[in-house]
Amino acid sequence: MHDQKEWTDLSPKEKQTKRFERWLSPEHIKFNDSAAEDAYKKRVNRFISAITLKEADRVPLILPAGTVPIYDYGINLKEAMYDNEKLCEAYRVFLKKFEADTYCSPMMVSPGRAPEIIDTLTIKWPGRGLPDDATMHQFVEGEYMKADEYDIFLNDVSDFCFRYYFPRTMGALQPFANFAPISYSLGMPSAFLMPAVMPEVQQAFQAIIDFGKETAKWNMPLMEFEREAFSAGFPSFYGGISHAPFDILADTLRGTHGIMMDMYRQPENIHKAMKKIIPIVVDNAVQMANRSGNPMILMPLHKGDDAFMSEKQYLEFYWPDFREVLIQLTSEGLVPLLFAEGKYTKRLKIIKDLPEASVLWWFDQTDMKKAKEVLGGVSCIMGNVPTSLLCTGTPQDVKEYSRELIEVCGKGGGFILNGGASMDKGNPENLRAMIDAVNEYGVYQTVASAAGK
Repeated sequence: MHDQKEWTDLSPKEKQTKRFERWLSPEHIKFNDSAAEDAYKKRVNRFISAITLKEADRVPLILPAGTVPIYDYGINLKEAMYDNEKLCEAYRVFLKKFEADTYCSPMMVSPGRAPEIIDTLTIKWPGRGLPDDATMHQFVEGEYMKADEYDIFLNDVSDFCFRYYFPRTMGALQPFANFAPISYSLGMPSAFLMPAVMPEVQQAFQAIIDFGKETAKWNMPLMEFEREAFSAGFPSFYGGISHAPFDILADTLRGTHGIMMDMYRQPENIHKAMKKIIPIVVDNAVQMANRSGNPMILMPLHKGDDAFMSEKQYLEFYWPDFREVLIQLTSEGLVPLLFAEGKYTKRLKIIKDLPEASVLWWFDQTDMKKAKEVLGGVSCIMGNVPTSLLCTGTPQDVKEYSRELIEVCGKGGGFILNGGASMDKGNPENLRAMIDAVNEYGVYQTVASAAGK
């Protein structure tokens, strides 16, 4: 992507500017016409202005549509997960009806056949662990790393994933537990492959091949939809994904019960494991952003909210290594998009300790007035139209709530209107109310006038 010497000589802000320029002028997009190109640049510039704490023409808008497009189209989640043509058409129709500053992607919907092939054990979905009329798939938390396996993880993360994590999270790959440590292949690679003589191991590799073929077939219409959206002038808001080190341990490996026990019984192993995780999540995010050309790195945050741990525990277990990840990502010019699920009101003074205009906080249930007071001038904030309001309220309720958010948080820039989380199912007209609110109240001359009353 860059001349390495030239890139390493740049400051974090200069790197961020370079990445913004690439986001603004993507090499892989052929726009439908000059109007679409102008619209694309205008939308991206709105986001850049908000992230860098400046005022654009108006407050940017992201619709928290989630899976609403499939229900508005007349199908349910189960149908969408097994018919990618209908899935993409649903989001195509939605894009034409509800225009915001980015597009809602069918990538929101997981495929059904590919995880069946690999026998995914960490997710339930309609017809596979959930009722056919379920509106969203569910993550299955478990102790996929046992309490006495920290040393194995710390010694070789890749080997742990291959021989322990894969067999426990994908039923088709359970035979991988029969392999010797990957490092044993040094000097005798063919000996490492000896388990391949077993029929069950051959079936495991065949499942990987079949998974790949099915995934490639599934992705083709989805990638075509993304190309169409880009060409019509709608940017993507996500360039990659990363995680807080504590969440990798708590969500992915140890589970809630396991990590809570470890916080008291073996805290030193938690800290060692998080140090091991930091370079992995940073490098992965950088590589994804380099490929996509988009600097925004989505980071869903789960176990750091006000209700899960005390402030003392947050400062001991969560924030230091999480902050280190953020510093390394922003040093590469990336913009972490921090999805603070739950409430982060008690964390605001702590999370203020980051470089100015380097991250974007997406708040779910956090007090937005306090968030603006504490983080205004430091970080852009986004959210928090309640999902409950979007699903059960009236369009007028949603418009009024959005107006109040715009007037409180939009002053001076640094705010993007969005939901507290994505909707699974609800009234599409409530999303139109957000569009009406941002067009009526989000123009910056209007925001300034309303705030000055």
